[in-house]
Amino acid sequence: MKPLRLRFRCPVILVLTMGFSLHAQAQSGPLGVFENQVDIGEVKHPGGVSFDPETGTYRLSGSGTNMWFRQDEFHYLWKSVQGDFILRARVAFEGEGADPHRKLGWVVRESLRPDAAHVNACVHGDGLTTLQYRPATGADTEEVPSGMEAPDVVQLERRGNRFTLSVARDGEPWVSVEKELELDSELLAGLYVCSHNPEVVESARFWNVRIIKPEGPQDTPYRDYLGSRLEVLDLETGLRRVLMTSSHSIQAPNWTPDGKTLIYNSNGYLYTYDLASGQVSLLNTGFANRNNNDHILSADGTQIAISHHNDSDGGASSIYYLPITGSDTPVKVTRDGVGASYLHGWSADGKTMLFTGDRNGQYDIIAVDVATGEETRLTNQATLDDGSEYSPDGKWIYFNSNRTGTMQIWRMRPDGREQSQLTSDVYNDWFPHLSPDGSQMVMISYPPEVPSGDHPFYKHCMLRVMPSEGGTPKTVAYVYGGQGTINVPSWSPDGRYIAFVTNSD
Repeated sequence: MKPLRLRFRCPVILVLTMGFSLHAQAQSGPLGVFENQVDIGEVKHPGGVSFDPETGTYRLSGSGTNMWFRQDEFHYLWKSVQGDFILRARVAFEGEGADPHRKLGWVVRESLRPDAAHVNACVHGDGLTTLQYRPATGADTEEVPSGMEAPDVVQLERRGNRFTLSVARDGEPWVSVEKELELDSELLAGLYVCSHNPEVVESARFWNVRIIKPEGPQDTPYRDYLGSRLEVLDLETGLRRVLMTSSHSIQAPNWTPDGKTLIYNSNGYLYTYDLASGQVSLLNTGFANRNNNDHILSADGTQIAISHHNDSDGGASSIYYLPITGSDTPVKVTRDGVGASYLHGWSADGKTMLFTGDRNGQYDIIAVDVATGEETRLTNQATLDDGSEYSPDGKWIYFNSNRTGTMQIWRMRPDGREQSQLTSDVYNDWFPHLSPDGSQMVMISYPPEVPSGDHPFYKHCMLRVMPSEGGTPKTVAYVYGGQGTINVPSWSPDGRYIAFVTNSD
């Protein structure tokens, strides 16, 4: 059965940010998201930190003899954390380095003592990457090798007493190792640099830095919600910028054709985010106040189509459209009593919409005539077909289907002919969105352990891009999210940026 995508239990979003543009980073202060910096141990040369708020990049310099045995010496940029967390960043050493064992990474510690109990996501200058740990204050340091050399994406996660190091070369899947340790619930968490040579100072860069508070074991799915970050990824540079943060669940941002505005949903309503000012405003949808995260703009940007849970249809999702400027009276497209209809695509000529429809207990891709409400079933599978979208030239419909076991990306002709599978790996791929020139698509990929017919909140997912004709997908963003991250078309009109939502408590 297709999962319910009704999301309107959170309080109404108010204006949360002002003054952020597409090229601004929503982090404040000279240390960004961190609280303080300090040299740990008796280093000969003090370290330092600089932060560029425009790119969200941190540059750390540090000295120190080592981070091993019973004493550590390094420079530390930190903040306090409690309970479970996910720490993630892109990383890179600067320069050739004086010692092949110089170190960078994430480290969480019980205190600022040089012999503190800790867990260290450690990348060495020669590429060696390990999960290092000191199980108790004053104990010797031990390690678990990751098996990967020279990653440039490093993640350290805590769930209870389990600490997991995940590393990747940008664009590739994670490699993970873990260790059970009984450390304090309250820890210091941060980035570090150690030169491994007391006479020199080494430096490193960290960007796309995220400190995430994940869903707790006590949270009930689809009842308890985490906060959200509205982000934009620059595909040319790989930089991610947080445009807005909210303590509420916001979902599914898409771009207006003029490139000036993002539209997202929350609490059953639609909101606009002005990219120049950061102003958030309510988009008037009249009686349609139980909208889920399926909304599509017309090709010319003058209208928006929505999926509203209509009482006349027993609370099932029905499809409407209205002017992009808002309206008290959206026009209904699907007929009364036909079953749940989850909008996904709109033809360039405005005459046809695509949706996933529950018809007689089966979810298939259906085309509907906007003027008459007449439906044409395009797929007919006992499994789930979803996420349909037209290519910009109108020659193909892209969609996701789990008819071959895992959820994969498919395409077909607009009349349903020539259905062919484009991806075939271990991940569950959802919601293919075509670039404005039709050459590429972006999708969200769930890990194999997530059931193929589900696309839940709060999972470790990847945004992946591949040629629209097929090929090998490349990861462009590692995200903690899922439901609502990119349910709708997400490309900027110039094809350079992708808008999406990630989550954190």
